[in-house]
Formats: sequence, C-alpha cells, structure tokens
Amino acid sequence: MMKKVIKRDGRVVDYDRNKILIAIRKANLEVDDLEKISEEKIEGIVAGIENVKRDTMQVEEIQDLIEQKLVAEGKYVLAKTYIIYRYSRELVRKANTTDESIMSLIKNSNKDVMEENSNKNATIASTQRDLIAGEVSKDLTKRLLLPEKIAKAHEEGILHFHDADYFVQPIFNCCLINIGDMLDNGTVMNGKLIESPKSFQVACTVVTQIIAAVASSQYGGQSVDVRHLGKYLRKSYEKYRRHYEEKYSGQISEELIDQFIHDRLYDELKSGVQTIQYQINTLMTTNGQSPFVTLFLNLDKNDEYIKENAMIIEEILRQRIEGIKNEKGVYVTPAFPKLIYVLDEHNCLKGGEYDYLTRLAIRCSAKRMYPDYISAKKMRENYEGNVFSCMGCRSFLTPWKDENGNYKFEGRFNQGVVSINLPQIGIIADGDEEMFWQLLEERLGLCFEALMCRHRALEGTLSDASPIHWQYGAIARLKKGEKIDKLLHGGYSTISLGYIGLYEVTKLMTGCSHTEPKGLDFALRLMKRLRRATDTWKEETGIGFGLYGTPAESLCYRFANIDKKKYGSIPDITDKGYYTNSYHVDVREKIDAFEKFRFESQFQTISSGGAISYVEIPNLRNNLEALEEVVKFIYENIQYAEFNTKSDYCHVCGYDGEIIINDDFEWECPQCHNKDHNKMNVTRRTCGYLGENFWNVGKTKEIKARVLHL
Repeated sequence: MMKKVIKRDGRVVDYDRNKILIAIRKANLEVDDLEKISEEKIEGIVAGIENVKRDTMQVEEIQDLIEQKLVAEGKYVLAKTYIIYRYSRELVRKANTTDESIMSLIKNSNKDVMEENSNKNATIASTQRDLIAGEVSKDLTKRLLLPEKIAKAHEEGILHFHDADYFVQPIFNCCLINIGDMLDNGTVMNGKLIESPKSFQVACTVVTQIIAAVASSQYGGQSVDVRHLGKYLRKSYEKYRRHYEEKYSGQISEELIDQFIHDRLYDELKSGVQTIQYQINTLMTTNGQSPFVTLFLNLDKNDEYIKENAMIIEEILRQRIEGIKNEKGVYVTPAFPKLIYVLDEHNCLKGGEYDYLTRLAIRCSAKRMYPDYISAKKMRENYEGNVFSCMGCRSFLTPWKDENGNYKFEGRFNQGVVSINLPQIGIIADGDEEMFWQLLEERLGLCFEALMCRHRALEGTLSDASPIHWQYGAIARLKKGEKIDKLLHGGYSTISLGYIGLYEVTKLMTGCSHTEPKGLDFALRLMKRLRRATDTWKEETGIGFGLYGTPAESLCYRFANIDKKKYGSIPDITDKGYYTNSYHVDVREKIDAFEKFRFESQFQTISSGGAISYVEIPNLRNNLEALEEVVKFIYENIQYAEFNTKSDYCHVCGYDGEIIINDDFEWECPQCHNKDHNKMNVTRRTCGYLGENFWNVGKTKEIKARVLHL
C-alpha cells in the first residue's frame, strides 16, 4: 500500500487518495456523457494505483498511471482532458512563485535567504533590492532557464545549482583581478580614464575603486595580489627623496634627510593601507554589500620590490590586529578584506629574513582569525611550480600558459559551480557498492549538464556587459562589442564541480569514518572518481572543469535537511542537521591539529580546483607558541589551511566573550544586551558548524533544538 508521495519540489507528503479522485472527477465533468467514466471505474483506477507494490511514488508517476488507465479504458477524450487539466495546474504552479518569498524579505522574515550570506544585511533597502531581484532570478531560472530535470534535481537535493539568484544575467562567479595591468596601464571607470598612479596613496585609492567596480558586476569573490603595490611605494620613496634632497641638500645632514624621508613614507604607507581597509569596509557595491575581497600577501624572492612589499604586508597585519572602530568607537574585527599569508623558505620560522612577518601574522590570527595560510612549498608541488592566490570564493585556477609559454593566473575567473550531494547517494545505496557507483555515474551526468548550462549562459556575452572586466583590464582588454567566448574555452577560465559530505557517505557505505583504513580506501576511490570526471569533461570539451571543495557552509545544512525530510533521521548522518563540508574530518573525531592537516592534505591534492582545511585551537590569544608550531607544520605538510576557535564578539559594545542564548532562544550579548544578529559574531566549532554568524530567528521547537545543539 502506497503511503508517501514525493512532490515536485522534493517534499515527501502523506498519500491522499481524495486528491486523485478530485482531479479525475474534474476532468470527467468537462467531457460529453459518452466520454465520461463511471464512479466505479474512477475508484478502480485509484485502487489500481494504490495496489502498486511501492511505499512511495513521485507525483508525476501517479499522473502518468492515471493517463495510461484512462487510455486503456478507451476514454481518449477524457485522457486528453485530464492531460490538459494536469497541464493547466502546472501553469498555475509556475505562474507566480515569488510573491511569498519577496514579501517575507520585505518583512524581514525570510530566514533562508537572509542567512544565506552573512556579508549582507537584509534589513537595508539597497540589500533588499538585490535580494528581491535574486528571488525573481531564481524563479526564472527554475521555471524557464534550466532544463526541468536539472531544476528538479536541485529541488530534491541531488545537486545544488549555486547562485541561481544571479543566473538570469551573463555574469560569472569569482576571479583574480589583473591588478598589476590595471595599475601599470591605466583603466576606465564610469567612462573616466584612470591613469597609472604616481604614488602609493593614489595607487591604494585606485585599487579600492577597482575592487568596488569589479564586485558590482559579478557575484563571487575576488582576490588581489598586494605585491603590485610595492612599485608605487618605491615611487613615493623616490618622490620624497628628490624633494628633500633638492630642498635641504648641503643644509642638513644626510641622516636627518633620511629620517624625513622615512617619516613621510611611513605616513603614506599607513594612510594607504588604511584607505584600503576602510574603503573596502565602507563601500557598498550595487548588490548591497561590502566587496567580497581577499588580499594575497606573498613575498616573492625574485620580486625587485620585495622590501617595499614586506613593509606593506607588515602594515596590513598591524592594522588588522588593531581592527576597525564601530559606531560606538569600539575596535572590532572587520569581515573584509580576507587575508591569505604565504609561507615560504624566507618566512617559515626557520631563521629566515622575514620570520618576523610570520610571527606578526600569527598574532593577527590569534586576535582576528585571519590570515589563512598557504604553503608555497606544497603549492609548487601541486601546481607546476607556481604560487598564486585562490579566488575570493577559495576556488583555485589550474595552470595555464599564454601564447608565449608564460604561466598566467591574474585576469582569470571561474564560470560557476554545481555541487553534488554525496550522502544522499549513500543513503539510497545503503551499503550496496554496485548501486552506489551506478547512481554516482547518473548524478555526475546531471552535474555535467548543469555545469554546461552555466557555461552556455555565458557564451555570446559581449564585452559591453561589464567594461571593467572585459574591456578595461580586470580580466581582459577586449574591443567594444567583442564576445568573451575565447576566454571561456581552452582552460583559461575554470568551472567547478563541488561536493559535500565525504565523511557521511563513507560512513554510510563502509560503516566507519574515512579516517579509518577501510573508510579511507573507499573515500579515496570516490574522490579520484570525482577528479577523473572533471578531467574527462575538460579533455572532451576544452573547458576548464575542476574539482572544488566548496566552502558553502549553508549547503551543508540544505542537503542534510532535504535528506532528513525525505529519508528520516539517520544516526550520525541526517540527525545532526548538517553534513561535513567537502573532505573534512568530522569535528567530533578525536584527532589533533597536526594529524588532521596531514590526513586532509591527501584530499587537497586531488581536489585541485579548490580546497581548504582548518583546525580548532582553543584560546588562540594565549597559544602563540602552539600556533607557531602549527604554522611550521602547515608549511611542510599542507597547501591551504586556517585556524578556528570559539570566538564570540559583540560589535556594539566590544564585548569579547561568549554570547549567550536567552530565554527566547535568541543570541544576546551579556554585557550590553544587544540582540541584533547583524552586530555580533557567534561562532561555534564544537558540533561541526562550519560558518560564522548563524542567527536564531523564531521560537519553534526545531529552531530551539538547533540552537541548543550549537
């Protein structure tokens, strides 16, 4: 006897025979008497459906069976009428699906959308405007732009079609801005020529203007390599040298002239870095948020401006340690820019010239949670000897050479992401490996089709769509009216297959974690199959497919919640309310920081399109020596890593302790009693939650349970 029905949106509901009876009867009323079917026959059709030996059926399968049974009865006109009725109901469903979500946004009650991006304050009008447009885009994407099977796969949690709220426009995910070219050769913004700067201060201002312009015409993060600013700090030095020597040569000592130059240069250095930090945090892009930008802090031993860049990095770290004042005048941790610090032979705490910078970076991590760390040693092993930043969304480009055989990374981008739900395959397969691998192949095929939808949506885009990207140097310098297609092929840009829940799928298929030998064997076979899929797609299409350990924390919850509703509460799988991100070790496993990094590094090598690992270290500020040991270990063992800790913070009063959960199950600062979730950080690492700024909205039992779990 059938008990459950799977709706088109993936929801599983109780079977209700009356709904089937009503639909057939309504169609029956529309036809002539000779074409009508008796009530007894209608009951027989429904009984036949109920006698199908399945507990659960798709709603489309039920409707197909009804049509077949009507045709078998010779009621062709009635069958056609039922089909028309079914189609008309489909049109009603598709006619308007945005009213409720948009109105709830305006009323600040659309929790799912409001929590999806912690960088957006959904109560602000300009941000709401972008979110409303996003709801319309998601609706059009689901109903019109994607093939029905892809839209359905997204709704059912088979895959996740990322950033559907921007898919209606021909814009891409994330990039490495070619900031060196834009500074050296000038650019154009808002129709105005911006020439190459003559000083460090101006260069910093231009960089922030570029960042804001770029962020307004794409939906993902962006990264900027600060080494390009070294040249302009030297220009300022040379300018001050000329000025003071012309004015005071022969009148005062050289030592005093040098002191004047040093003082003026440091003032400009401090002001320039402050410009970057404050501009990024006070600018609003056209989508109602601060630019999602990462600064790449890398000292290249072959850089002629390495001394100047060391000065710039030092000042960036010092200002990040200090923080930024909030409206109450309290120094707080800014969300942006994110920082990535590169460890190399000269600063890996082995007595190198720039070890002092690494110790400063560690102090910064202890107080402000950033920077993240990249090991130049491991990265060179994985990327043909190159060291470069991930894009703002933490996805990595693959090595690519220009027509002169030179590696190029800046000025490249990611076309978009589709992620696969691995645990759901494991739930269905239930330990049957033959079924698992068959299902995986089917779903990889769906992911490929979805990714090709992303790719084709960009094909034919004219450079005029975003001049700052395509015409004025951020990505390229194409002609007006020129198509961007050549940048979509040949591996110049990437397109990413993400994945969620390697730990859970391994547990489902082997009964143990991927940290155990049996589980590890399965997990590595699975990861290698995912990587082989992207490599094969790249070879067959010439498009830069890559395997990407996406950091989309909200997706860990979305997939788990969908699967819990569909398959019930499964111990250590859906009962937690989240899936473990990408290849990460479950946070409840007893594993120390060193072993965790050593273990996860083998998956980073496979997941070359994007990967990051983290460890939780309690009391970061009191553990500087321990952090130094971990940083040394990172350099030798893993490409990309970060530190986490339980770190609550109130931006209103500056309270730096644990944010409490009050009687109404809301986060509340115990010092000033602030309850505005946009003005506090609440981070929990003990249960596996991977993001920051999780807000409790509402007082239902479900929300209460989640809050207490966190």
